[in-house]
Amino acid sequence: MSITEDATRGHRPDEVLTRNRALFEPALRAAVEGLPPAVSSVAAYHFGWRDQNGAPDDAVSGKAIRPALALLAAEAVGAPPSSALPGAVAVELVHNFSLLHDDVMDGDTTRRHRPTAWVVFGADAAILTGNALLTLALDVLAASGHAAARDGLRMLSAAVLALINGQRADLDFEHRRDVALEECVRMAEGKTSALLGCACAIGAAFGGGGDRVEPLGEFGRSFGTAFQHVDDLLGIWGSPHITGKPVYSDLRSRKKSLPVVAALNSDTPAGRELADLYLRDGELSEAEVARAARLVDAAGGRGWSQNQADTLLERALDALHSIDPVPGPARELGALARFAVHRTH
Repeated sequence: MSITEDATRGHRPDEVLTRNRALFEPALRAAVEGLPPAVSSVAAYHFGWRDQNGAPDDAVSGKAIRPALALLAAEAVGAPPSSALPGAVAVELVHNFSLLHDDVMDGDTTRRHRPTAWVVFGADAAILTGNALLTLALDVLAASGHAAARDGLRMLSAAVLALINGQRADLDFEHRRDVALEECVRMAEGKTSALLGCACAIGAAFGGGGDRVEPLGEFGRSFGTAFQHVDDLLGIWGSPHITGKPVYSDLRSRKKSLPVVAALNSDTPAGRELADLYLRDGELSEAEVARAARLVDAAGGRGWSQNQADTLLERALDALHSIDPVPGPARELGALARFAVHRTH
């Protein structure tokens, strides 16, 4: 890339995401459309490409941060973004495999302001579609013929296992009274950080990054844990008009999210009051859910998660700059990280 090209390159997060979506989405659509019709129709609805009757749609889709990270990581080590296209498609397929399954397990009825796939097509169809996306992700890498495909498969498989382990821990925590903060952080590192780290590492590997692959993976992992802190904050205090989810949604399901577990382990009057309320049997009323949110804040859980997100963001940026990356892609990676940690949805 020339100095002139780098100077004219947009670094606003929305511009970065839009440009990278234009690069990877045609390949993503082509891969999904190659699935058997029974699952490709559910996947197309989930991605927002079609409505529940199969007609073309243009619904709000996800931010697609993970594939953008893969493409930018390849550029950061000096390769064209197209070199990492199989990795970008694969990580987005895995991410959506996890979303389809999470919606069923969590009983979430809306995603991106639409009914979730399991609500429209049934839980069985959503689960099978998720399984198909996971299988497709591995096939995309294996069929790429890229020299880094074998390493990419190992990275992705490890990330999927970490993701599954983190999701299982997240579900288990809902039924436990004694979740330690350290194990809650480990859960977040598996559930979210592993795939974001994989996106960066696989992009760098497909770009021929060599010894720069691991630092870029660390950038993604640290950024990923910060991302989960923010996601958990939005799960309590995010505006439903922006997030597309009901207010206090995580508290209604008694999730042991990062700010909640920090509050429960705070040994403060508010933390003890939260435990009495949050850990008892029976559903919480609307007034009790609102009270739980206030207690999480008063016990320091909200402030702790916000501070952790900021600290982890700085750690991620340090890892990124340690590899002496190509300046333009590095600025865009940094912009995406800051955007995701300071986002409102």
